This record gives sequence, structure tokens and C-alpha cells, in this order.
Amino acid sequence: MPDSIANISPTTQPAAVPDSTPAAPVYYAPQYSDGFPQPEPGDSVIKSLDSYPVMQAPSGVSPAQPLHSVLGDTGTMSLIMLGVFFVVISYRTGYKYVQAFFHNMFSTRRRENLFEDHTVNETQILTALVLNTCIMEGVAVFYGVGAAMPNLLDHLHSAIFMHIGIYAGSALLFYLIQLLVYNLLGYIFADQVATRLWTDGFKASQSLLGILLFPVVAALLVWPQECKSLLTIAIILYILARIAFICKGFRIFYSNLPSLVYFILYLCSVEIVPLVKMCAGTVSLCTILEV
Repeated sequence: MPDSIANISPTTQPAAVPDSTPAAPVYYAPQYSDGFPQPEPGDSVIKSLDSYPVMQAPSGVSPAQPLHSVLGDTGTMSLIMLGVFFVVISYRTGYKYVQAFFHNMFSTRRRENLFEDHTVNETQILTALVLNTCIMEGVAVFYGVGAAMPNLLDHLHSAIFMHIGIYAGSALLFYLIQLLVYNLLGYIFADQVATRLWTDGFKASQSLLGILLFPVVAALLVWPQECKSLLTIAIILYILARIAFICKGFRIFYSNLPSLVYFILYLCSVEIVPLVKMCAGTVSLCTILEV
């Protein structure tokens, strides 16, 4: 066995594989191995730190106080909901009056119906509808004043409920004065039946106006940015209600050509002038409230 190992030829031994050259090791050292550099004589540490950029907090501007909205005013929304609530609870017993809207607005039949009577239920629904109309008109006037006089916006939104309450009260007072004037004119120039037909048309037109104004006012509360378009619709509805009432009055009182002169005088003195005075009084009232 040792002889066989000694007789192995060197050529039969495997050739040595040369070792690959190992990569030089990489060492990482801190930039300031001997410590942070000391400030120069005469300099302070604070002065050396000032040379670096410092993040400054933005100054900004103070936020403006947002205007109060009608939709967020508790008193105004309670007033609107009360008006609608009274109409709803009165409808159950006074629905016949609502169904007779167009009959009262356009009918000029003088023959009395023996079974027709103004009951307490009809008076209740009429009162609720008129109050609802005055509230809707008060809200619409509030937005109209804000659109016509932007300089009063801050003052208007500082006391929303007060302004809308005053405008609604003014609308109710205007309604009562008109009703009194119509009864007085009917007493002087017409008989009892014609006066009743005339005033029934006025009551029905104003009651229906409040129902038609409700979706317009609701849209004003939600989309006040569309104020001008919605107020235009409200004005058109008011004019149409007045035209329907005036047309009924013309059918009742017109008898011949000379009566047309009296009717024109009536339009100017009872329909146009009071409305203009009412608008001027509303502007004056806004000026007084501003002070």
C-alpha cells in the first residue's frame, strides 16, 4: 500500500485551481470622526447655526366670520314649519275650500247656493293659508332686499329672524288693509253679492299664492346662489295672482264703456299706488333697521 502511493505519477494529481483575488474591504467612517468642528475665535455657536436655513411657519390671514344663513336660523325655520304645520292640520277639515280655489278665483255667478256657508273649518284653513302666504312673502322679501342692497347683507344676516318676522308682519298688515279697502269699495259701488264674489277672489288668489311660493322659498333656502332666478319666479307668481284677481274684478264691475274709466282709476289708486308705497316703505324700514 505505501509503495503504490509512492509510485503515483505527479501527472495524475489534479491541477490546483488558482484562487480568485478577494475584493478589497470597504470601511465606512463618520464624517466627523474627531468630533464636530469648533467655532472660530470670536464666533458663537448660535451665530454658526444662523448660517443654516430655518423653516418659518406661514403667517396666513385671519379667517373671515361666515354669514349666518336662513336655513341655519332656528327662529326662521320654526316660523316656516309652523306655517306649513297649520296648513296641514287645517286641510283635513277645510279641504273643500282648497278644492274650490279656481272656482272662487274666476267664478262670477251671482246665484246664491243655499247649502253654501262659510263655516269655522273654512275660516280656519283660510287663516292658515293666509299666514303661510305672509311667511313665504317675508322670506322672499328678505332675499330680495339682500339682492337689491348688498351693503345690507351683514346687517340682515346678523338678525335674520327679526327681519323676516317684520317683513311677514308687514305682508299680513298689507293683506288686511287691502281686504278692508275692497270691502269698503264694494259697499260704496256695488251690492253685497258682488262684494262677496270680489273678496272671495282676493282671498283665494292670495291663499293659492302661498302654496305656489313654498317650493320657490324652499329652493331659496337650499340654493341661495340662484337668488335672482328664483326671485324672478316669485315675482311672476305674485303678478299672476294679482292679474287673476283684477280680471275677476273687471268681469264683476264692468257694465259699459264709461265704467272703464272708473276701473282705470281703481287700478291706479288701489292696485298700483299701494304696492309702490309698500315697496318704498320696505326700503325705508330696512334703512331704519340698519341704524
